[in-house]
Amino acid sequence: MTRILDIALKDLTQFLRDFKTFMFLLLLPILFTFLFGYAFGGFGGGGANDSRLPVGFLNRDERWISATLHDQLANSDVLRLADDGSLNVAGLERQVADGDLAAALIVPEGYSKAMLADRTARLVVYADTGTAAWTTVEAELLKLASRLDGAVRTATIMEDLDGERLPFKYGFEQTLQAWDDPPIAIVETTSSALSNADEGVEALAHTAPGMMLQFAIAGLLTCAQVIVTERRSRTLQRLLTTAARRTHILLGHYLAIFLLIFTQFAILIAFGQVFLKIDYLRSPGATTLVAFSAALCIAALGLLIGVVARSEEQAITFSLIPMFVFSGFGGAWVPLEVTGETFARIGHISPVAWAMDGFKNVLIRGFGFESVLLPAAALLGYALVFFGLAVWRLSAAEEK
Repeated sequence: MTRILDIALKDLTQFLRDFKTFMFLLLLPILFTFLFGYAFGGFGGGGANDSRLPVGFLNRDERWISATLHDQLANSDVLRLADDGSLNVAGLERQVADGDLAAALIVPEGYSKAMLADRTARLVVYADTGTAAWTTVEAELLKLASRLDGAVRTATIMEDLDGERLPFKYGFEQTLQAWDDPPIAIVETTSSALSNADEGVEALAHTAPGMMLQFAIAGLLTCAQVIVTERRSRTLQRLLTTAARRTHILLGHYLAIFLLIFTQFAILIAFGQVFLKIDYLRSPGATTLVAFSAALCIAALGLLIGVVARSEEQAITFSLIPMFVFSGFGGAWVPLEVTGETFARIGHISPVAWAMDGFKNVLIRGFGFESVLLPAAALLGYALVFFGLAVWRLSAAEEK
C-alpha cells in the first residue's frame, strides 16, 4: 500500500507543476459553462421574458365583434398582440419580412357584418408560412376565430328561440365566458421533488455537468504524458526491478489520476452550487456517487491512454479524440432527449451519456438516490473494462 501511495504522490506532484492541468481541469470548464449557458439561455433572465409570439393587428372593421376578437387575441397565452395604431398594411408586411413579427392579422371592413349575416367572414394574415412559428400562430388564430364564430352562431340560435329572455348580446357573451372554464383542459404541473427553478437554471443544469465531464477527459493528456515520459525514460523498467509490482505501479498511477479528477469534480460542483445556483446538493449522496463513478471511469481511461501511447503527441491525440467523441455522442453539448430515440441509444455507448443521465436525474428530473444506481453501475463497468485493457496492454508490451 505504501508503494501505491508513493507513486500516486509522485504523479500528483508532477501533475500540479503543469499550469495546463489547472487550465484544463478548472478554468476551461467554467469558461465553457458560461459560453454554452448563454447559448442555451442559461443567463437570459428566466421567467421575466415574454415568450409569446408577436403578432401585428390592424382593425379596419371597427365594430364590436372585431373588437371582441382583439380582446381574445390580447388575452392569448400563445400570441402577444402588437397593435401599433401608427402602422399600416405595408408597415406590418415589412415587420413580418424583417422577422420582427411572427405574423400580422388584418380584420377587413365588413367582417362583423358578414359574421352576423352568417356569411363567410375572412381574416387577412401576412406570415412566412415556412417557419415553425407559423404553425403555432395558425393554430391559435384558427382556435380563437372559430371560438368567436361559434359564439355568434350560438347567440343567433338562442335569440331565435326566445329573443326576449335570451337576446343576442347576452347569448354571445355567455358563450365566450364559457370558454374561460372549458369542459376539458390540460394542466401543466411540476414534480414536488423539484424546486421552482427557471429555465435558465435548467439549461445550466445540463451545461455545467457536460463541460465538467468533457474537460475531465481533456485533462487526461497531462496524466497520460506523465506515464509516457516514465516509460520513455525507462523509469518504469527500473521500478519493475524493485519490490514494486506491476499492479502497484498501475494502481499508483490510477489513484493519482482518480484523485485529480475527483478533486476537479468537487471544486466545480461547489462552484455550480454556490455561484450558478445549480442544486447539486438536492441529493448529496446521489451526486457524490455519480461523480465518484465518473472519476473512476475517466481515470481508468487515462491510465489506458498512458499505457497505449508511445509518445507525447500520441498521448495528446488519444486524449482529445475521446473528449470530442464521448462528449459529442454522450450528450455533453446537446441533450440526447432532443436527438431522437435512435441517436440516444447509440449515444449511450459513450460513458459520458451515463454520467449525464446520473447528474440530470438529480438536477433536472428531481429523482432520488435510486435513480443514479444504474448510471453508476454502467460507469463502474466501463472503469473495469478500461483498467483491464491497461493491464493487458502493459503485460503485452513487456513481453515484446
